[in-house]
Amino acid sequence: MALHARKNLHYAGRAGKLRTRTGRPSHLKPQSHVPLSTNITAAHPRSRSPGFSGKLSAVAFADQLGFTFKASERRVWVVRDLVAAVRTSVEREYSDIWVEGEISNFRAHDSGHLYFTLKDESSQLKAVMFRSQARLLRFRPEDGMHVILRGRVTIYESRGELQLSAEYLEPKGAGALQVAFEQLKAKLEAEGLFDASRKKPIPPLPRRIGVVTSPQAAALRDILNILRRRHHTANILIYPAQVQGDAAPVEVASGVKFFNRSKNVDVILVARGGGSAEDLAAFNHEGLARAVAASQIPVISAIGHETDFTIIDFVADLRAPTPSAAAELVIRSRQEIEQQAEALRSRLARAIRYRLLMAKQTLTEAAHQGAFARMMDGINQRQQRLDDLRFRLEKSERRLIEQHRRRWERASAAVRHYDARRVLSGIRRELASRNAAMGAAIKAALLRHRSRLEHLEHQLKALSPMSILERGYALVFDAAGKLVKDSAQVKTGDEISATLARGSLTAEVKRTNDRG
Repeated sequence: MALHARKNLHYAGRAGKLRTRTGRPSHLKPQSHVPLSTNITAAHPRSRSPGFSGKLSAVAFADQLGFTFKASERRVWVVRDLVAAVRTSVEREYSDIWVEGEISNFRAHDSGHLYFTLKDESSQLKAVMFRSQARLLRFRPEDGMHVILRGRVTIYESRGELQLSAEYLEPKGAGALQVAFEQLKAKLEAEGLFDASRKKPIPPLPRRIGVVTSPQAAALRDILNILRRRHHTANILIYPAQVQGDAAPVEVASGVKFFNRSKNVDVILVARGGGSAEDLAAFNHEGLARAVAASQIPVISAIGHETDFTIIDFVADLRAPTPSAAAELVIRSRQEIEQQAEALRSRLARAIRYRLLMAKQTLTEAAHQGAFARMMDGINQRQQRLDDLRFRLEKSERRLIEQHRRRWERASAAVRHYDARRVLSGIRRELASRNAAMGAAIKAALLRHRSRLEHLEHQLKALSPMSILERGYALVFDAAGKLVKDSAQVKTGDEISATLARGSLTAEVKRTNDRG
């Protein structure tokens, strides 16, 4: 019987509990199975199989094995403690997981946190991405976007809701950089920043070229070598900037704005060599794209290789496939200019010869017409009359010259018969005598006029009132400035003035006397 009971007992679950298959009482001796009783009491109550109590009652089993079971103590949980305990257990078990699903109910809070629901065909789970991780996203999540999320499972204790705390998010299929690129491209294109009408023409021969790139970049050396070879007189200003990393968009935009403020270049070249999509991501920055679009100076983008496209390639006024190609596009070579000038000169010469040939042909055709013949006859007649008048003029000129020549010869012959020195000596003596007579006559006239002037002066002084005043007389004037000749002209109290030989005075009439 002991062997039979031992055969029908087996372990149930991981706790080492025993149960019988037949349910029939066992005749095992209690003292021979003490270790089994220890295993049974240590088992967790939840690990019992559902049919255990139906097949073997606890009392019978206790009677057979010689021991009794203790009921587990009841524990009452506080909701907060229970949620905290479950959260700790869940976060420990699912601390780093990847979840795939579709975004719905997306909401970006003003604080910078992102809230959304991640769902599939039959289930959904709320998710949150806090600001510190959200600012690292290179694209903007949207409803309906299929993504892969990395994070941890947690519980929002205030509501007791299970949720995902996202640390990384990427679109499924396309990478985050590509999605960000397409989103920004669509946004700027909708604003009209890609329109060809707003693009400025590139000057054919810029005097100064501004280059925004890294001083250590190989692209800069290629640009300088090509510019030096094509047109050595070109002036180049370099604005050093990082072309990779988080600081690159700000520094490149600062370079574009610097040249616009300085206005010391005719064209701006933004250049960088090839690289991966992550290396070129700095040139997909919205701030940099808007700075390039707002530039008043034409901008040429030369980013990466010919197959690489960035956002500033679309907003720039011209896209160059490579930095070397940009150097060839930004300024034409001296040889090309000379060749074009020679070609223009040749075209101009051919055009002039053609126009002359056509004009000659037209003139020849017109010459065979009657009107042109009559016009030519008129011209010939006027030309003949002009020749006749010129001949007559020349003949008259020769005749007058001949007449003057003969007159001059006759005068010369007449002069040769006289002694010019003798004639001049006589003329000189006559002039001297006439000068002497004229001087004497002038002196006599001056003496006569002086005597008469002195006589008149004496008469004038004799008749002058001032001479009378010198003898003690005075000229008296009333208040109106009239000369007082009679005492009746004034009355007592009137003011009078008297002019003396030297000076004048003012007096008041005290008394008048009418007697002479």
